[in-house]
Amino acid sequence: MRLTGCFLIILSLLAAPASAEEKVTIEEFNWLDNSYLEKQVARVDELGRSEFGTPVRGDKSDLELLQRIIYRGLIPKDDSLRLQALGVVLGNVMVKDFGLEWKKYTDRIGSTRAACIPGTQECVFPVTMLSRRMEVGLMPDVQRIYGEVQEMIKPFQPKLPYQVN
Repeated sequence: MRLTGCFLIILSLLAAPASAEEKVTIEEFNWLDNSYLEKQVARVDELGRSEFGTPVRGDKSDLELLQRIIYRGLIPKDDSLRLQALGVVLGNVMVKDFGLEWKKYTDRIGSTRAACIPGTQECVFPVTMLSRRMEVGLMPDVQRIYGEVQEMIKPFQPKLPYQVN
């Protein structure tokens, strides 16, 4: 239980908006960003088809595919590009299910791709959610990460009419 609490704190720090003195810009994707995402999804799709006969579908079933790839150790922990491809597929599911938008997020460290709540600076960074864990030898639980992000962003999402919580 302690580990979950620490994970949520770290995850919220990663997703928290920058401090007032730090300049952050959030921009629409250009064709290069979109092309990058497409190529990353194609990498996972090819791996899923060749190893399991399962394509990337662009829905929640992709979480199971990602988990199978992780459990089988099909991507070496030093192959950052392919590990981040798993995060792109995870991010696409989050974008679809949580109403997020892919954006280019730039701060003092540099630019990265983020899934953001429309009209806010509240973003998560799914591209590295799996790769950073796997690079240090962990086997992340994809469904758990998905659920924790869902809970974390819930307070920042717009309320629907007649919605209680």
